[in-house]
Amino acid sequence: MLQRKFDQVVKGHFPNAKDAKDTSIHYLGKMQLEHHIDISKVLMATSVCSDDINIPSTTFFNVLFGPFIMGGLGGLPFAGQTGMTAFAHHIPDEGSAFIFYGPHIGVTLDGELGKMYRPRQEETGNSCGALMLALQRFQDGSYAPVINDEDYQQMKLEESLLPHRDDILANEDQAKAITEATYKIIDQKVHDHIVACKDEFHVDTVTLLGGIIINTDYGLDDYFDARNFEVIDLKNI
Repeated sequence: MLQRKFDQVVKGHFPNAKDAKDTSIHYLGKMQLEHHIDISKVLMATSVCSDDINIPSTTFFNVLFGPFIMGGLGGLPFAGQTGMTAFAHHIPDEGSAFIFYGPHIGVTLDGELGKMYRPRQEETGNSCGALMLALQRFQDGSYAPVINDEDYQQMKLEESLLPHRDDILANEDQAKAITEATYKIIDQKVHDHIVACKDEFHVDTVTLLGGIIINTDYGLDDYFDARNFEVIDLKNI
């Protein structure tokens, strides 16, 4: 019953979102049946937020090798080109590569975005905490991130989002807007890193699945709003 209520709430914000575990099964099937990828030899990389709440979101983690973790706060691929190169070198012989990426956002049963109930906590907390912190700081018109070694990832995340600041603050739902902007940044960076490191891959293709993870209550299935599924032919980029 509660899952069905969440289904209505989530789809009110993200009409194309589907149960994250069903999404995993769907795209694993596409990889096998439409693209003839041997799932038993796929190494998975992720560029999703470090947040512990994202680990059980999909069944990819239970089926594929890995994950090789590229993402940090907000889901940005902080491992960079060195990380992409290392990932390329770890793929099984005659295997394939799969990269799952994107930001996440919580939602409550009341429909509030950017919040969720975490395990054994009575009050709601932020999700994504890094993005909601960035949003709070952006609401101060005089604020500008300063890159430093003590909080490098958060500052770099905010620096990356800074060009989108006005559009985010002008949006009716700022929590959703900053999440959407972050997806675009992650998507671009993942593609850029693949192009830069294409000669490091000893396979023909790299499969990408990008989108937004939507966190619900603890114990209930999360959702995934898929934005990009593609099998990249490395010889043609």
